[in-house]
Amino acid sequence: MVKPKLLLLLLFVGANLIAQEKDRDKEVKKANFRVQIFHKTGNKDIILEKPDPEFQNKLPISAVIRDSSKVALEDLPKAARIDSLWSAALTNSDLYETMHASVMDQDYSEVVYKELPTDTLKARLAKLNARTPFNIEYNPILESVIKSYLKRNKKAMERLMALSDYYFPMFEQQLDRYDIPLEIKYLAIVESALNPRAKSWVGATGLWQFMYTTGKAHGLDISSYVDERMDPTMSTEAAAKYLANLYGIFGDWDLVLASYNSGPGNVSKAIRRSGGSNNYWHLRRYLPRETAGYVPAFLATLYIFEYAEEHGFQPNRPEVAYFETDTIKVKEMITFDQVTKVTGVDKEMLQFLNPSYKLNVIPYVDDEDYVLRLPREASGVFVNNEKAIYKYASEEIKEEKDKLPNYVEAEDRIRYRVRRGDYLGKIAEKYGVGISSIKRWNNLRSNNLRIGQYLTIYPRKPVVSGGSTASKSHNKSTPKVYTVKKGDSLWSISKKFPGVTVQNLRAWNNVNSNHLKPGMKLKLSKG
Repeated sequence: MVKPKLLLLLLFVGANLIAQEKDRDKEVKKANFRVQIFHKTGNKDIILEKPDPEFQNKLPISAVIRDSSKVALEDLPKAARIDSLWSAALTNSDLYETMHASVMDQDYSEVVYKELPTDTLKARLAKLNARTPFNIEYNPILESVIKSYLKRNKKAMERLMALSDYYFPMFEQQLDRYDIPLEIKYLAIVESALNPRAKSWVGATGLWQFMYTTGKAHGLDISSYVDERMDPTMSTEAAAKYLANLYGIFGDWDLVLASYNSGPGNVSKAIRRSGGSNNYWHLRRYLPRETAGYVPAFLATLYIFEYAEEHGFQPNRPEVAYFETDTIKVKEMITFDQVTKVTGVDKEMLQFLNPSYKLNVIPYVDDEDYVLRLPREASGVFVNNEKAIYKYASEEIKEEKDKLPNYVEAEDRIRYRVRRGDYLGKIAEKYGVGISSIKRWNNLRSNNLRIGQYLTIYPRKPVVSGGSTASKSHNKSTPKVYTVKKGDSLWSISKKFPGVTVQNLRAWNNVNSNHLKPGMKLKLSKG
């Protein structure tokens, strides 16, 4: 049964949209939006398109709306129709494991693939080498990886090509800002298989696989509600800055790739052990096993994407591209379920467009710019009805407040002690992770646990409890000003004060660099 307050909201939205439609009828033959209200009468649903306002007012409280109390506010046909195959590709979660295994378990033995003669491959690699800053000269190891991908990973690559239509325009925009070669966009495929919620066995997270400390150091907020390592735009900007810094150190993009994977220290050791060589293929034997497979995987991916047509790849292309979405800065806490009810955008699509919100809740926090990304036409619906939507959301959240956690800075990982009655499924559900992830993080070969055993877990759900205080970003005991000490950094200071992020410190103090002078006074709040 639809609650009176939700029914009133839906009727309000319907009347608003109908009024807008009348104003556009002279210029547009087909309205951009229409409201479909479903009045349940026995076993038959009556679909009312452009319903008469007087009839709407007479609808009984028992009127129901199709699909779990949704109001279907339809967008422009191109943005509204999400092909089922494309939706499945968007919300993929299994390609990360496939890509990670291809990097770790590549045996580099000769692969027979008659469709790509060695001479043809050499000619194509020479063309790529001439137009990119990477060393893409022919190498038997690279040939093995390319042919292996073509022979065994074609379906996975087609799905990644479909996903790339959404992500790559945004990647290229950020990379160009920092003078990073645009081909670096393929690095996100090797890192995460374009899964913004991917998490490695050591806790690296997101499209660009930032560790907790590295993410915090680059201004990415990680709290009980939000993990900006999973935000596509913010994590891409952080990755571009980090890559630019690495290039400043090594001056070679192949070595930048290697150091992004294993760390600058391991690459420096490899250079010393090789006798001072700066050529990746000479250093490769001195690098960790994963890094040894990492650069070939990147170059193979680059080749396959650049020559996809020649190899007959036919990915399902998206109907909603990155540039057809828009963002709205939230003014009050709101949940994905509530957004779905008032816009008709499926919850799965909201999760795909807004992956950084760990609990499917967008908090409102002073001095934080949390945004909701929607298909462009749905964002217009939301903005036009903001007041009514927030009023409905706030009333519903009041009823659920005891189930929501406090807004606090999240833990990177926890050590969990197995108790009587525990099993992997129970623990996985508690922390919002997969059973396979727990097994991978702890090198478990079976599902058996013993009482007292310790497990390392990288939780997606917060490990705090208590009523909702998400509108408060700082502890009452937080001082107003901090005096910089020798050795301090923005990141180390932010760690001292829960709720204070590197971004906060930059904004409140007009700080544009990471260099701080001892004795400097920093504000710890906006006021």
